[in-house]
Amino acid sequence: MGPGLYSDIGKKARDLLYRDYQTDQKFVVTTYTADGVAITASGTRKDELIFGEVQYQMKNKNIGFDVKANSESNFFTTVTVDELGTPGLKTIFSFIVPDQRSGKVELQYLHDYAGVNASVGLTANPIVNLAGVVGTSALAVGADLSFDTATGNFTKYNAGLSVINYDLIASLILNDKGDSLSASYYHLVSPLTSTAVGAELTHSFSSNENTLTFGTQHLLDPLTLVKARLNNYGKASFAIQHEWRPKSFITLSSEIDTKAIEKSSKVGLSLVLRP
Repeated sequence: MGPGLYSDIGKKARDLLYRDYQTDQKFVVTTYTADGVAITASGTRKDELIFGEVQYQMKNKNIGFDVKANSESNFFTTVTVDELGTPGLKTIFSFIVPDQRSGKVELQYLHDYAGVNASVGLTANPIVNLAGVVGTSALAVGADLSFDTATGNFTKYNAGLSVINYDLIASLILNDKGDSLSASYYHLVSPLTSTAVGAELTHSFSSNENTLTFGTQHLLDPLTLVKARLNNYGKASFAIQHEWRPKSFITLSSEIDTKAIEKSSKVGLSLVLRP
């Protein structure tokens, strides 16, 4: 097992601290046709607005096809080809209708000691992105760059480092063109109950502000997961997720401002149905 992709640096801590927490109401239903095509319909209510989305997914051998339409009349199309001539190589072609400048070709390559992700926009003056990681399953060092050929400027340059043990992952990431530095850790306390703790400290050099977030999760039983997090601004969040049937989940989450208890808490609900 190699170092993965650049996006994998710090991912365990990010998932623990930020995934499954929401303050919207979301409903997702997935069905499968006889030939294996997946059709997913979802609706999200945010404040007084409702957003809808329909997704069509199919795969034939090593070629995947994904089309998604939303309530704003946008169509997102992605074609994925796995291991085209080379083991570990993935080719992704994507575009959005009606945005004529959205076309993009992306290459992902995974090796035992490296991971590369490169993409280029299909325009006359495209944005070129290159992200790479070198190392092993125990240590990974990488960088993420974006270059705008129209202006001749770098729009993004980030760097990251991750040290991985079987139960502990520590990461250091420099973001926002060197303006912010994030240090995070993830500790798997008990694999049997998926009990884990984690934290992330982010420092902004321009504003000289620090954001510290702690989080934890624990399985109450094999089908019920609880999560909690707290940051240094007094925002506390809680989530409980229950798998009431295979691959179908109901998630209830809430956010409270402990420094303004008089304000009402934010509550989110997500229901995912799969056959």
